[in-house]
Amino acid sequence: MTDDIFDDAQADLLFATPLARFKVADHAKLDKALLTECARMRAIDEGVQKSNRGGWHSKGNIFDNDADCIQQLRGIAVEAVLDLTRNITHRIDPEADLNLKLNGWMNANPQGGLNAPHTHPGAHWSGVYYVSQPKVSEGNSGMIEFLDPRSDLPNWRLMKSETFRPKKKIRPKAGEIVLFPSYLVHWVYPNESDDERVTIAFNATFKKRKSS
Repeated sequence: MTDDIFDDAQADLLFATPLARFKVADHAKLDKALLTECARMRAIDEGVQKSNRGGWHSKGNIFDNDADCIQQLRGIAVEAVLDLTRNITHRIDPEADLNLKLNGWMNANPQGGLNAPHTHPGAHWSGVYYVSQPKVSEGNSGMIEFLDPRSDLPNWRLMKSETFRPKKKIRPKAGEIVLFPSYLVHWVYPNESDDERVTIAFNATFKKRKSS
């Protein structure tokens, strides 16, 4: 019936927020090395309090660490950031036209550990690499949840549309990178498992490259 009324009809998804997921190939060896490095770091570093509640958060920029596994992950994170940036714009080449700064840290959440809702001001992309993710059969343990940055939407909820849902939660697996805009409010549900959930989070910030 619609075709009988309109000559043409289309709908654009305005103000969309990208959420990307990258599965790292052959990640088991990398994950094992990262867990070993995590244990070494925790033995000499009491960590800091950020969004973490009941867990450990490393100090400083983890990518200043020269360990092979950390530098390997840094390279992987850079490729993910460049890939997603190229995917959303064809007007620049992020590798040729921009300088990229990466700042990261390690999180270890034991049973009951969580990360409170927060954003990462000043960065462009934020990401999380899952080093270990305890398996669960039900519930929210291990899930990261993103909150809709648009505030004036309550009346749209009745349509039950994915476009206007207030939040989105996912449970990534070990070896997976989740990448999203840094303005997006997110938090991590309490770990309900006896095993620790270990992640490496990072911020990616671009600056315009000066012409020579």
